[in-house]
Formats: sequence, C-alpha cells, structure tokens
Amino acid sequence: MATAAKKSHTVLIVDDEHSIRFLCRVNLELDGYRVLEAAEVAEARRLLASEHVDVVLLDLNVGRERTDELLEELRRRTPPMPVALVTGSTDVLAPERPEADAVLAKPFDVEELAETVRRLTALTTAER
Repeated sequence: MATAAKKSHTVLIVDDEHSIRFLCRVNLELDGYRVLEAAEVAEARRLLASEHVDVVLLDLNVGRERTDELLEELRRRTPPMPVALVTGSTDVLAPERPEADAVLAKPFDVEELAETVRRLTALTTAER
C-alpha cells in the first residue's frame, strides 16, 4: 500500500515514446505517486510552470529535440530539481554524470524505476 509521503510526490515523465511514459506512469501510480506526462519539451515546460513537480524522468532526446537545455534549467532551480535521465544512448550511462542525479538505461525494469524514483523523492523530502 502507498504511503502518505509518496502520495504527496509528483513525478513528471518527459519522453516522446508513449510506451515508456505508459510503463512509468502505471508502475509509479501503483506505488502511490502522482504522475504527469509530456511528449514534448514545450509541454514539459508548461507543466513545470503550472504544477508542483518533485522529480523529473527526462529522456535525453525527445523527438528531434535534445533535452540538455531543459536539464540545465532544472538543475539551476533552488533547490535543484532531482532528474533521472531515461535513455537508450550509451554516451550518458555513467551514473556520475554531473547534470543528472540518476540514469535509467532503456530498457530498464520496473524495480530499477521504483528504486530510482524513491531515491530521488528522498532528495526532495530532505530539502523541504
């Protein structure tokens, strides 16, 4: 059963692949998270401006757009927004990548997804 703390956390999934967003949304909602989805960078920015978001799962490439600029915007926030890069690209698989708090390499399993989001939401709880 989901805890009250989890219910207060919102995760934004930014990925142009419907199947990835669906997989993440269903599993995170089962864990008690509120989940928002964006298939485009502009849509992600609109949601970030209008909704409280605790953690972002960000595909490195959304359509033809690279998300480096959005990632930088999230990291410049005070406090920085916890971000996990979700990517099939091998050039960002180093977990020590300084711009992101975590990397989920596609394909990932739901336990890895759940553990990553738990760890990142703990960061937002500690900063409150």
